[in-house]
Amino acid sequence: MSAQLTPNDIHRLTEITKNVRSNIIKMLYHAGSGHSAGSLSWAEIMVFIYFYLAKHQPQNPQWPDRDYVLLSSGHHCPALYAVLAEAGYFPIEELVQLRKLGSRLQGHPQRQLVPGVEISAGSLAQGISQAVGLAIGLKADHKPNHVFCLMSDGEFQEGQTWEALLLANKYHLGNLSIIVDVNKIQISGHTDQVMPMHPFFEKIADFGWNAIKTNGHNFIELNKAFTQDLSNDNPSVILCQTIAGKGVSFMENNPEWHGKAPNKEETIKALTEINES
Repeated sequence: MSAQLTPNDIHRLTEITKNVRSNIIKMLYHAGSGHSAGSLSWAEIMVFIYFYLAKHQPQNPQWPDRDYVLLSSGHHCPALYAVLAEAGYFPIEELVQLRKLGSRLQGHPQRQLVPGVEISAGSLAQGISQAVGLAIGLKADHKPNHVFCLMSDGEFQEGQTWEALLLANKYHLGNLSIIVDVNKIQISGHTDQVMPMHPFFEKIADFGWNAIKTNGHNFIELNKAFTQDLSNDNPSVILCQTIAGKGVSFMENNPEWHGKAPNKEETIKALTEINES
């Protein structure tokens, strides 16, 4: 990762993000079910990590020197699948098999089935515990690999998350970054109405972590946040302010689209908006 993004970098990442968002919509339409809003809000973050930040080799998914990217909020796997396919881990044409009987692209990712998937996910808030354990092991073995754990903001309503934060601080895991999609909605409604977490930033900092806020849809701001993160010896939490359903006007900030797939007419409208953005 270079210190500053070039205009060519931004253009490349932006075009990849459009492809990813379009494929998320197509996948969910063909599946007839799935999680639209959160998958769309992850797009820029995942694209930045896989196409600019992390060390990985699509042709060799088990490369020992790779950085580990763990998706804790497994229901957002349409975004992960779209990014992995775009990167070359498996054919893009396979994406329309999402949630189909016999498909390896399940509604929650399974590590043994999909190249590039580091953990099987389903039960929320477990990813951070796996990430902490992995980071402890890598540090003990003096390995240079970095661990990136991708979480939803709703996962911070669970006690397991805060136990993992304490443990990571104890062992000074500078090789661990938690990236949080702060889109402020979950299946039951807006997160502040379900379980208020304010002051979110201050709580994380009080647990000994390097707490960073950024715009999760802006590549320049993401680059600044990760540069600050990777220059710090403590574990970091990057709170990415995002818009649920980003890029599709009728999905944005609407909890109804947490676990809903678009129909044919909605798919056409969504793809038009994404391609014209």
